[in-house]
Amino acid sequence: MSTLHAQPLDDTSFAPYGHVVEAGTAGRWINDGNAWRSDAGPLALAAEGGQPVLAVFRATARAAAGPWHELERHRLGTQSFLPLGTARCVLLVAQGDSAPDPATLAAFVTRPGQGWTLAAGTWHHALIVMDDVDVAVLERAADVSDCEIAHLAAPVQIVL
Repeated sequence: MSTLHAQPLDDTSFAPYGHVVEAGTAGRWINDGNAWRSDAGPLALAAEGGQPVLAVFRATARAAAGPWHELERHRLGTQSFLPLGTARCVLLVAQGDSAPDPATLAAFVTRPGQGWTLAAGTWHHALIVMDDVDVAVLERAADVSDCEIAHLAAPVQIVL
């Protein structure tokens, strides 16, 4: 079993896997200066006839340490996750062509109020939340599923 130390989610360290979505980051003032707009993009949702869909997932808390045994990816579209509460989330991600590359495995822990967008093709674990929370998810939907699952060669344990 391998062990990963989760690092705080930030734009620089998460860049190989996607980007952070957070109020107060890059953006602009709108509505006569009464609201700051931070975009969740760039997004990829239309490949091969895909359509954007906004869903709400009701996620149940689980032990962040794991062990975790599999990752999934969506090659044709991005996924943006926006927790609708103050729960912290743990992200387990990797890069790789046909399977997750163990050398690129990384773990991140969010602060309350942070969301994230996974780049198309990024291997990731299903939602890991440390408190029960609803999560808004903007993703690609199509007639044919775009979800590949890969089992890790060795389980991964995460240290917060």
